[in-house]
Amino acid sequence: MANLARIGSFARGARALARGLLGTATGAVDGWMGTLLGEDFNRRLARVPLSLTSQGVDPFGLDPQWTKWALASAAFLHRRYFRTEVHGAANIPTGRVLLVANHSGQIPIDGALIGAALFMDVEPPRFTRAMVEKWTQTLPFVSMLFARVGQVVGVPENAQRLLEQGEALLVFPEGARGISKTFDHRYQLTEFGLGFMRLAIETNTPIVPVAVVGGEEQYVSVGNVESLAKLLGMPSFPLIPQLLLPGGQLPLPTKYRIYFGEPMQFAGDPDDDDAVMEEKVWVVKSMIQSMLNRGVKDRKHVFW
Repeated sequence: MANLARIGSFARGARALARGLLGTATGAVDGWMGTLLGEDFNRRLARVPLSLTSQGVDPFGLDPQWTKWALASAAFLHRRYFRTEVHGAANIPTGRVLLVANHSGQIPIDGALIGAALFMDVEPPRFTRAMVEKWTQTLPFVSMLFARVGQVVGVPENAQRLLEQGEALLVFPEGARGISKTFDHRYQLTEFGLGFMRLAIETNTPIVPVAVVGGEEQYVSVGNVESLAKLLGMPSFPLIPQLLLPGGQLPLPTKYRIYFGEPMQFAGDPDDDDAVMEEKVWVVKSMIQSMLNRGVKDRKHVFW
């Protein structure tokens, strides 16, 4: 009995210590984020429109507390590591919006930085909901993490429900083709899927074109071993020489620049033939490519 009492006492002490450490860490994060934002972190969080269930999460599993920690991590990358410049923040409308962006960088840091920009640089602050590849659901712990921080499996039904809730939905029409581009094809958009245009027309949602400059140089890929990627069930298997260098596993601290274009509205029948949709998609793709070209031309250096 004495041993059980000691074990119980130890367990209670451990729980109290854990709560104390968590409280200290949370306070430190709140203070640091307040410094970056220029206002109280929790007050800004409270201004984000959310539709939560009685369980404290939204219908897709987004948990504001998990999102809080994710935002703090993204904020470090956004303001400190990549020192992101944000242009056109005033172009983000309130209510539902479809953010259509180029994709690059081998890992989806661009999505995290767009999300940080919508929370930190846009008024009113927004949470970004991103559509992720189905294969991510097969990764241990990743599927739950993605759901808790607002990411949703990229199927049309999920996208339509999010927009009906008035969310800001981020899509990368290039998909895995875009993120796995080799260095010689940097800032050259690959083929766009048509689904986002059908979705925008069906839900009468404005499209904001987004151009991200800086991601193509963070991991310099010189090739892609497609056979090995297929064997491992991955979308790509890039060859990145910097990974062999000490510290090369971290992305290079390139300077990111995010450009939000003016909203674009499209009308018509969402069930039109692909040829009709391709013309509308071409307009959006051309706008993003033009924004990329200008952004690359105007920057003084990859790292500053």
